[in-house]
Amino acid sequence: MFDLDAYEERVLTGPCFVCAFLDGHPGYRHHVVYEDDTTIAFLNRWPTLRGYTLVCPKRHVEDWVSLPPTEFLTFQSVVQRVASAIARVVPAERMYSLSLGSRQGNAHLHWHLAPLPPGVPYDQQQYHALMAENGVLRVDDAGQSALAARIREAAGG
Repeated sequence: MFDLDAYEERVLTGPCFVCAFLDGHPGYRHHVVYEDDTTIAFLNRWPTLRGYTLVCPKRHVEDWVSLPPTEFLTFQSVVQRVASAIARVVPAERMYSLSLGSRQGNAHLHWHLAPLPPGVPYDQQQYHALMAENGVLRVDDAGQSALAARIREAAGG
């Protein structure tokens, strides 16, 4: 069960969630959908939409604006590749793509890719569909593992 208060506390006081995951910290395990030498993409641990994925540089970067243009464009090509793979696996009326986080918590640069399913009423789309405060999906480890494998296969990574 998702506990918003515990999540916020962990984000504000815990280690960088991406670096902890990459270091193998057991409390920060995720299902990988794509990986190369510089980038990792994995399913959101608390998804509000099926297939919701985070794409991150492996090195600790906190601000995409300061990336050299070639590095940013290379990263964005991976973001697009992963988004295309998600769209081939999960029906999506629209693929949401945005960078969230804060220097106060979740500082490691990460791009959110969230496939909006067809038929969602307008008042439940956009930010409403992304906010954990409006509820997260009940997902199990086996289902997430299978979904990650399908997206990984579609991404070719």
